[in-house]
Amino acid sequence: MFYARSMTAFDRASEAAELIASRTGVAHHDVAIVLGSGWAPAAELFGEVLTEIAFTDIPGFSAPGVVGHGGSVRSLDLGDGKRGLVFLGRTHFYEGRGVEPVVHAVRTAAASGVKTLVLTNACGGLMPHWKPGTPVLISDHINFTGQTPLVGAKFVDLTNVYSPRLRALCREIDPTLEEGVYVGFTGPQYETPAEIEMVRRWGASLVGMSTVLEAIAAREAGLEVLGVSLVTNLAAGMSGEPLDHAEVLAAGQAAAQRMGTLLAQVLRAV
Repeated sequence: MFYARSMTAFDRASEAAELIASRTGVAHHDVAIVLGSGWAPAAELFGEVLTEIAFTDIPGFSAPGVVGHGGSVRSLDLGDGKRGLVFLGRTHFYEGRGVEPVVHAVRTAAASGVKTLVLTNACGGLMPHWKPGTPVLISDHINFTGQTPLVGAKFVDLTNVYSPRLRALCREIDPTLEEGVYVGFTGPQYETPAEIEMVRRWGASLVGMSTVLEAIAAREAGLEVLGVSLVTNLAAGMSGEPLDHAEVLAAGQAAAQRMGTLLAQVLRAV
């Protein structure tokens, strides 16, 4: 008797990559970027948009469930024969869809031939001098989600999960950039002041609800990863003010020009 093999997460990523290649007419993309909350305006500066495809048209994707995230993939001409993919929005683990949808964009990028991945996010900052709108390079992370995209005995080295080479490249472009350790929580609730104090003692300086699972999946696929956080607010208990998602979006809008210019140069240089 013949038993049909069920589709794996990687099969679904390949199917999505095939549709993107068909719609864009580009068989191979070189670099991809996933945009976090409030980052969408920066995308206008990355390069010429060749094609834009709604998430809902691509296998395995669904419309983002968070205000401030777009819902499409753009294929860009980055110049010098390079092609880029921009994912305008992401799926978060707190949306209740499981881990696979969270990392589907990363695996789709890998299946599209991408070798370099840029992960962006909006986050809370634990350093008092990081004002809203400050970009920070992620040097390392702490996975506090209790989840992993890896299945089975896959032992992936995360020693340099965020590429030292790409961070150095960013500092060549903008020497004022600082680095920090990002802690990924599941959310959707913001962290308590006690939790912030705990991770501060661990050596963390950035907190958010994304990125870590995507970075693990990217390293599993052999991608070189750059992580960039946009500090949109001081973390819980630091300012004496309640946290608000609207504040996150406003900070992203305000920093769009700087972020877009920085990442446009990075995308062309990698």
